Parts: sequence; C-alpha cells; structure tokens
Amino acid sequence: MMAWLARRLFPVLATAALVVISMVATTCYPLLVGKAAWALPHDLWGTLVAAQRLVHGNWSGLYAKPTGLVGLPGAAVILAPVAAVIDAAGLSLQIPGPHNPYPIVWLLAGPYEVALSGVVLFAADAIADHLGVTRPRRALLAAASAVALWSVATRWGHPEDAVAVGLFLFGILALSRSQTGRSGWLIGAAVAVQPLVLLALPFAAVAIKPQRLAGFLTRAAAPGVLLLGAAAVANWHATVGAVTSQPNSPAVNHSTVWTSLAPHLDGGVVAAGPARVLAIGLACGCALIAGRRWRAALDADGWSSRILQELLWWAAVALALRCVFEPVMVSYYLWPALAVALIAASPNWPRLIATSAAAVALTYASQLSWRSPWTYWAPMMAGLALTLFLARVPPPGAADRQRAPERRDLSPTEPTGGAAT
Repeated sequence: MMAWLARRLFPVLATAALVVISMVATTCYPLLVGKAAWALPHDLWGTLVAAQRLVHGNWSGLYAKPTGLVGLPGAAVILAPVAAVIDAAGLSLQIPGPHNPYPIVWLLAGPYEVALSGVVLFAADAIADHLGVTRPRRALLAAASAVALWSVATRWGHPEDAVAVGLFLFGILALSRSQTGRSGWLIGAAVAVQPLVLLALPFAAVAIKPQRLAGFLTRAAAPGVLLLGAAAVANWHATVGAVTSQPNSPAVNHSTVWTSLAPHLDGGVVAAGPARVLAIGLACGCALIAGRRWRAALDADGWSSRILQELLWWAAVALALRCVFEPVMVSYYLWPALAVALIAASPNWPRLIATSAAAVALTYASQLSWRSPWTYWAPMMAGLALTLFLARVPPPGAADRQRAPERRDLSPTEPTGGAAT
C-alpha cells in the first residue's frame, strides 16, 4: 500500500484536496457570503434516486420520474453503495430547495461522489507514468485535471462522466500493454456508466488486430447491453424513450446554433440523441483515417509513446465533437475533451503548461450564464479548439520513435474497472 501511495501520490493528493474544497465550497462558503442554502449540485439527486431504486430491486423505476436518467444504468450502479448507506440511515432524498436548504444527505453523498470522480485522476497519472512523464509534470497534470474536474463533480454532480472517462483511459492503458481482453471489459464498463465514451471507442478499435476485434467489441458491449436490457424488460416505454431521445431544456441550459434543428418534445425540451449519433458517426470516420497509419506502425514496431499520445489526442477530439453538434450545452460537457487533452500534452512542458492554462480558463469561463448561442456556445467552441490545438502531438522526430516504457502488468492495487465501480 505504501509503495502504491508513493507511486500515485499526486492523484491521491489532488482527490483529497478536491473533496475538502468541494465540501467547504458547497456548505461553508455560501453561508459566509450570506446565502440561505448550501450550493449543491442538484443533478446528483435524480441519479441518487435511481440508485436507491436499484438497491431496492426496482428496475422499472430507473427511468421513471424524478430520476431524469438518460444514459445507461451504470450511472446508478456506481452510486448504489452510498444510496444503500443513505437508505439504511433513513435519510430523505428530497431535492434541495427552499424547503430543504441543508440536506444532511449531502454530507454522505458529497465526499463519496467527488472521491469516486477522482478515478479519472488516477487513470491520467497511470498513463503519464507509462509514457515516462516526469514527476513534476505529473504533479501539474494532477492539479490541472482536478481543477477541470470541479465542474463535473462539484458544480454539476455527474460522477458518472468522470468514472466513465477514467475507466476508458484505463482501458486504453491496458490496450497499449497488449491486454486486449482487459481493455474490452474496462471500456465496456465505461460505456455502461456513461455512453459518451462511445465517441472515443472507434479510436481504440482501429488499434486492435482484426482477429481480436470481435472479442474486444463483444466485451465492450456486454455490460451496457445487460444493464440496459434489464431496465428495458422492467419498463420498456420509459427506458427506450429516455435513452433514445435524451431530452434537454434550452430554457434551463444554453441553446446552440443547432437548437432549432433538433426534434422538439413536450414541455419545451429538445431531443439531443440524434445529434449525438451524428457525432459518433463523424468520430468513426476520423478513426478510420487515423487508424490506417497506426495499424501499419503497430504491426511493424508495436505500441510506441507517440502512437499512444496520438490516440489520446484523437480521443479528445472525438469527445469534443459532442459539444460541436449539441443542441443544448451544459458547461460540464466540455470536460471529457479537456481531461484527455491534458494527458496527451503531459510529456512536454510547454504543451502541458499551455494546455493546462487553457483548460482551467475554459472550465471557469464555461460557468457564465450567457444564453445566446453566439455569446456562449461560439466562445466555448473557440476555447475548446484552442485547447486541442495546444495539446496536439508535434510532427514525428527521432525521439518519438523510441518505444514507450514497458509495464508488464498493473499493480495489484492499481484502480481497475472492478475497483472503480
């Protein structure tokens, strides 16, 4: 354990700091500035209700009001442990508001969901370690990644996004070590938790030998299919309606230039599902183009540091496509691309410093309340493009042809798909 703590010191410290700062910022700070309630991530409560229903075996209620669940059931699975504790303690999951300004349940759920989100920090550090990134650069990577993670975990309460990206990154790390089976299961668990990683899945698939691709894709699909199938059998109408339409409200969140083109549903919301399918299709096309050169290099020399960096950068680009075509934007949608871009930039000081500065600035700028597509969505897209440009992998040189440091296997205490969930 001590050896593992020394090896993963930076994500441990970053996660602990994020938990402490998050709890202070949500409970103590609002009272100091004269607020009448804690500043809590309201989105978390619906997923907690779904997790509580899962603990009770109520699969038919996963997609019924008031859960608001639109992804796969894995989002509820990862919160099931804390939901079980909340249920055993007899605490209410009433949504915070004027009649519930200080929900005690946050003192349990808050530290749990923020710490759970830290799995992505461990995945980032593990990949950086594998790439041979120096400890000072890994310290900066952990700090910048934790600041960007604040938007997802603390501000909006979506640990499923962080867990999914973390599991996906561990899957990419396993793939770079020629552990295709483990990679498939880890990425499958990521998809089951939050299917946004489907955008980056094609870039992992093109790096796999054709004879192993069917087994990889089967593992990547199995967890999500099983969980979604169980929910659909229990309540077909609610499950299919939520997962295929994925409604979002332009009145509550930020409209984009695509809002008027999205299918409009009852209650003033629009369906984001079709736009996300388009983004996945474009990601597949980009993966086919990039994968041709990777496949030749992998067949000739195996995994190199440069191929891993390029795969990570293209995965960040794919995750950014969601924001480009999204009919309704929420600030934490930017985070997955920023998180992966930071890892791709970590082997080089200038790239890492510039990317960290851009990612942190964009994280805070995205919290602005501007509603016009041209005063919010357009600047966010420009900032996202700048961050990806700063993180881009430079043209190949002699140093890039060196093989990445070998790691025969993950440490027994390294976070894996099972430990993270």
